[in-house]
Amino acid sequence: MTQINSKIPQGPLADKWTNYKDHQKLVNPANKRRLDIIVVGTGLAGASAAASLAELGFNVLNFCIQDSPRRAHSIAAQGGINAAKNYQNDGDSVYRLFYDTIKGGDYRAREANVYRLAEVSNSIIDQCVAQGVPFAREYGGLLDNRSFGGAQVSRTFYARGQTGQQLLLGAYSALSRQIGLGKVKLYKRYEMVDVVKVDGKARGIIARNLITGKLERFSAHAVVVASGGYVNTFFLSTNAMGSNGSAAWQCYKKGAYFANPCYVQIHPTCIPVHGEFQSKLTLMSESLRNDGRIWVPKKKEDAEAIRAGKLKPTQLKEEDRDYYLERRYPAFGNLVPRDVASRAAKERCDAGFGVNNTGLAVYLDFAEAIGRLGKNVVEARYGNLFQMYEKIVDENPYETPMMIFPALHYAMGGLWVDYELQTSVPGLFAIGEANFSDHGANRLGASALMQGLADGYFVLPYTIQNYLADQIQVPRFSTDLPEFAKAEKDINDRTTRLMNIKGKCSVDSIHKELGHIMWEHVGMARDAEGLKEAIKLLKDLKKEFWTNVRIPGEAVDQNNELEKALRLADFIEIGELMAHDALDRKESCGGHFRTEYQTPEGEALRDDADFSYVSCWEYQGEDKDPVMLKEPLDYEFIVRQQRNYKN
Repeated sequence: MTQINSKIPQGPLADKWTNYKDHQKLVNPANKRRLDIIVVGTGLAGASAAASLAELGFNVLNFCIQDSPRRAHSIAAQGGINAAKNYQNDGDSVYRLFYDTIKGGDYRAREANVYRLAEVSNSIIDQCVAQGVPFAREYGGLLDNRSFGGAQVSRTFYARGQTGQQLLLGAYSALSRQIGLGKVKLYKRYEMVDVVKVDGKARGIIARNLITGKLERFSAHAVVVASGGYVNTFFLSTNAMGSNGSAAWQCYKKGAYFANPCYVQIHPTCIPVHGEFQSKLTLMSESLRNDGRIWVPKKKEDAEAIRAGKLKPTQLKEEDRDYYLERRYPAFGNLVPRDVASRAAKERCDAGFGVNNTGLAVYLDFAEAIGRLGKNVVEARYGNLFQMYEKIVDENPYETPMMIFPALHYAMGGLWVDYELQTSVPGLFAIGEANFSDHGANRLGASALMQGLADGYFVLPYTIQNYLADQIQVPRFSTDLPEFAKAEKDINDRTTRLMNIKGKCSVDSIHKELGHIMWEHVGMARDAEGLKEAIKLLKDLKKEFWTNVRIPGEAVDQNNELEKALRLADFIEIGELMAHDALDRKESCGGHFRTEYQTPEGEALRDDADFSYVSCWEYQGEDKDPVMLKEPLDYEFIVRQQRNYKN
């Protein structure tokens, strides 16, 4: 069997990153000017990486599908970014952030990577403050912190409910400076549609100009993919409608392992589905759980009366409310991790206690916080989130409890990378949500921004040099090489095949059907029978797509439906791989919940003896089942335990 080499440095946990940097290869300033790097994506990971690599002296080609890097989906992150500064003096430390992240991921992440993430977290805050990010501050002027799920300390730095947007503006300012200096060449409205390998190494990409529809070739000494996650496989998610997994999926088809695809995160705090014609869902920040209390009626008849519109939640007395998270998890209460909170909400709704006219919602109530703190304080902390909720739902959350329900949010799985953030294809790196990340089977809130900026600002600029130090004698590549010509021809053939189907189904109708299959069988709760059914249904849906989809317009022009169709073709295959991975993993851990494997209290039941590994899937060809390789997760420094948020 192929050995998976994760390149984890030797030595004590706290010394690994320092030892790595002390002994890695470097590229001198003159040689950096001779090397080109492609960075795909301009979110927090992509923008920070492109800016940092250009600052070091490399020539960077940066691609984004939006009309501006500022529109990357990172702007939608609301609640905050974690760091172990311990400004609150409440017992935080680098080790505690490391441990909370490992535990929150249900002991399914690499120790060395997670410790490095915690270690560089403090530098991220300093970097962002220097860029002018307007973090919230206390009365005395110090940076403020708030709590997030899975932690008993306040370590989350925030800018009201707009943290992602403010951090992205900081990264964008650094990127813009390098664009102005000519070190970064920005390609807006370009989508990577394939990676090109020359002699086994990643040497460029084929990108579609989304304005003209033309394919263009780009070469470089290394390629960095920072294109986000794949949860839009489920159609309805909190992600922007343009978010997709295609760039990473094409890397997988060129030989990069795809790791832990079944690990997707359901966010507990989302505005519930309100109609069949909805195209996406809206997130309400997890930070709301700091002051909001989650409850459902204690009596089924009260829940039924609320669903029928005969009773208002404000009419229910305190003793008639079930604050179920506080009841089940007294030590953490409303601040349990996302997977735990999501399953608890589903359990209450399945049992008949849900609210909204669908019965698929629970309450997030701020009455107690407004009484304790005053409306002005609550408004200062969450005002823009309350405003957004009122615009969508047409109810005032200062007066009536918010209604929330779990929704698809984040992909913990993604391209497998080693300690250097390099995939199994030499010269191809993946950062941010595009890689299988440092979050294990479940991401703690406020860790996505931390990982994206850690990868881009403080990890990749070191590790990529270890690879590029051996490439300085390699001349720039001509895009006339046969490998580029073949990649472009393959894409054109695929596009022609799609355009010639001329079936009866719209792209969106098939995507919605994919979403139903995924939510029903590969969603919050999974079992062997449902996963086998999903694989069968997905194979049928793939046939339906390739024989009956209709794409109007022309291929050699701006064509949004063609863009969506190419992404949907990949989503269907991603869904199938997710189902394979979930079926193979006969345990429950984090966001992967197999109903056959749970504790008597209904919590996730891991099987450390048989499943303590990263599942690395290797592509075998069209319509062939993939092969799984295993990277063992050997824990040297912490002891795995059954996750407990009760005491």
